[in-house]
Amino acid sequence: MQGERQGMGIETQWGRIAPDGTVYVKTRDGERVVGSWQAGSLEDGLAHFVRRYEDLATEVGLLETRFASGTASPSTTLVAAKRLRESLPTANVVGDLDALDSRLSQLIDAAAAKREEEREARRLAAHQATEAKRALVEQAEELAQSTQWKKAGDRLREIADQWREIKGADRKAEAELWKRFAAARSEFNRRRGEYFSRLEQERKDIIARKEKLIAEAESLAQSSDWTTAGNRFRTLMTEWKNAGHVNRDTESALWQRFRAAQETFYSRRAEALAQRDEEQRANQAAREALLAEAETVDVNGDPDALQTKLRDLQRRWAQIGRAPRDVSADLDKRFDTLVARIRNAIDEQRRAAAVSSSPLVIRLRESVAKLERKIDRARQAGRTAEVDQLEAQLATQREWLARTLHH
Repeated sequence: MQGERQGMGIETQWGRIAPDGTVYVKTRDGERVVGSWQAGSLEDGLAHFVRRYEDLATEVGLLETRFASGTASPSTTLVAAKRLRESLPTANVVGDLDALDSRLSQLIDAAAAKREEEREARRLAAHQATEAKRALVEQAEELAQSTQWKKAGDRLREIADQWREIKGADRKAEAELWKRFAAARSEFNRRRGEYFSRLEQERKDIIARKEKLIAEAESLAQSSDWTTAGNRFRTLMTEWKNAGHVNRDTESALWQRFRAAQETFYSRRAEALAQRDEEQRANQAAREALLAEAETVDVNGDPDALQTKLRDLQRRWAQIGRAPRDVSADLDKRFDTLVARIRNAIDEQRRAAAVSSSPLVIRLRESVAKLERKIDRARQAGRTAEVDQLEAQLATQREWLARTLHH
C-alpha cells in the first residue's frame, strides 16, 4: 500500500489525490486541500470524497425541490441555503463546488425575492382588510340613525359576522374601527329601545288578552265534548282576530301556541271519530260474519248441540261492540230472527222426543229446557252470578237425564 502511494497520483476534472494520500479540490479560486486518505487505494480515497460531494449536492437538490413545491417557506429556505453556501469554502469534498455555489446563489436570490413578495402580499392584504372593515363601520354609522328596526338590526348583526370573517387587518387601525362600530351599534340599540318602550304597555295588554285566550284554548284542547268545545273554538278565533297585534316574533309565538291548542283539539276529535267509525265498521263486519255463520246452522241436528251452539252465538254477539247506526237495528233484527229459528227448532225436537219418553224423562227434559231459557235470559241481562248458579243446576239435571236414559 505504501508503494502505491509513492507512485503517480490520480487527477479528475474537479480534484486530485496525491501519491501521499493528500486530497485536493479544484475551484475557480484554485485548488485547496480537503483531506488525507491513508485507509486504502488512491482510487478509493478519491471516490470517498466524491461521494461526500454527491451527498452535499443531494442536500442542495432537496432544498431546491422543497422550495419549488412550497413545502419549505422562503425564510426557512433562505437560512438553509446561506448555511450551505457558507460551508462550501471549507467543505471536505471533491466535485463541482462552483456549480453548487451558483445553484445556492440562485436559490438564495429566489427565496429572498419570494419572501419579499409574500411580505408585500401580506401588507396589501392587511390594507385591503382594514379598508373592508372601514367600509363596514361607515355603513354601521349610517344604520345607527335608521328607523327600520328589523332590517337595520339584522344588517348590523350581519356586519358583526362579516367583521369576524375578515382577517389580517392592521391591529391598531382595527381597534379604532371597532370602537366606532361598537358606538354605532350602541346608538342604534338605544334608539330602538326608546321606541319600543313607548309601545310596551300596549304590547303587554295585547299579550295579556291573547295569553288568556291561549289558556282557555289549551284547556278546551283536552275536551271530549266535541260540539260545545268546537263552537267555543270558533268564538275564540273571532276574539283573537280582534285582540290586536304585537311585533312579528312575539305574535308568531303566541299564534303558534293558540294554533297548537286548536290543532290538538281538532286532531283528537278527528281521530276519535275516525276510530269510532273504524271500530263500528269492524263490528259490522264481525256481526255480519256471525250472522252468516248462524244461517248455516243445521236446525235438524242434536237439540243439546244446537242449544250449545245457540249460547255460543249469543255470547259472541254480545261481545261485539256497536255497529254503525244506519245498520245496527237491521243487524239486531236479523240475529233475533235466527235465534228464534234455532230455539224453535230445539223446542220442537224436544217436544217431539218427550211424547215417546217416560214421565221422569219428560220432567227432566222440561227442567233442562227451563234452566237453559233462564240461563239465556240471565246472560242477556248480564247477571253473571245467576248464570253460574243456573249452569250448575243445569249440569245436575243433564246428568240425571243422561243416567235415566241409560237405565
